[in-house]
Amino acid sequence: MNALIDFFLRVANLCRKELLTILKDPATRAILVAPAIMQSLVFGYGATYDLINVPYALLDQSRNGASTELIAHLDSTGVFHRVATLRSQADIREVIDTEKALLVIQIPSNFEQQLSAGQTAAIQLILDARNSNTAGSAAGYVSAVVERYNAELRTRAGAPPPSLTVESRAWFNPNLETRWNLLPGMIAALSMLQTLLLTALSVAREREQGTFDQLLVTPMSPLEIMIGKALPPVLVGLVQSSLILLVALFWFGIPMAGSLATLYTGLLFFTVASVGIGLSISAVSANMQQAMLYAFVLLMPLMLLSGLTTPVRNMPHALQVATLANPLRFAIDLVQRVYLEGVGLATVWHNLIPLAVIAAITLPLAAWLFRNRLV
Repeated sequence: MNALIDFFLRVANLCRKELLTILKDPATRAILVAPAIMQSLVFGYGATYDLINVPYALLDQSRNGASTELIAHLDSTGVFHRVATLRSQADIREVIDTEKALLVIQIPSNFEQQLSAGQTAAIQLILDARNSNTAGSAAGYVSAVVERYNAELRTRAGAPPPSLTVESRAWFNPNLETRWNLLPGMIAALSMLQTLLLTALSVAREREQGTFDQLLVTPMSPLEIMIGKALPPVLVGLVQSSLILLVALFWFGIPMAGSLATLYTGLLFFTVASVGIGLSISAVSANMQQAMLYAFVLLMPLMLLSGLTTPVRNMPHALQVATLANPLRFAIDLVQRVYLEGVGLATVWHNLIPLAVIAAITLPLAAWLFRNRLV
């Protein structure tokens, strides 16, 4: 029992030292708060998305030549790819909730009869608006295809008015606002930028200042050093996530549908995984310059392969496989689904597994590197 108490006291003292080092420096305090708020505002106003690949599901209740011809026009664009053919409206929720399809096209049973009678027929689009800009672009593509189809119908019949219209319904983001998708993702992405840099510089700073040797002669084990170095950045990362969450909620007015407990459970797993990566970088860096270089080399691919700006399904297969080692991919998916859909841990638990695996690999790796530095 005494040994356990001594262990916790040593770790607590090291955590206190790390927090004092971070908070006593005015420049560091400014870096912890100002960039998170500024970047969330900039990304909230300025970021956009591109449309490359749109998986869709089809609910064709007409099943006739007119509907087949319309879908052939859609498939010929090269942008839309059918991933499911549905049998009833009850199947729509599953393909949207699981992100299997970006949109569902529903063609009514009286589709051909209305066209044949010269009446205006309507098809319905069910859009997954969690990726709002992509969903809006996809709806625009569908409207363009429908307009071309209308032109063909007018040419055949010689009738001036259009015969087909599109009715759209956006789920999870009714107004298709880009920031509704972007800001929840920033809760994870922006905190990772600061947490990874802060952790990567932790040991490297002490080596450069000569205080790391003093730390090594203390009775602390490499495991205790690692825990003491990890806990403060985890706390800082969660605080920064909270700042961005407050910006999204109260500045941009994006309503949160899910539970804070579920959200912070996912953020805790993600922050620990990020700290593990940062500690591994710090352990192999001889100075702060090396640590910053290694961190920036990693940060850009992690951001680009996260699915925040470009959907993962639009990437080449090799890059899709590479994203499995990216904790930010799973954190963004978890945060967006909890924030916008209101799902619980029973739905997003699978995102916690890769985060736990990454942490289980990087933290022992950092401890091993610390131990080898001692020798």
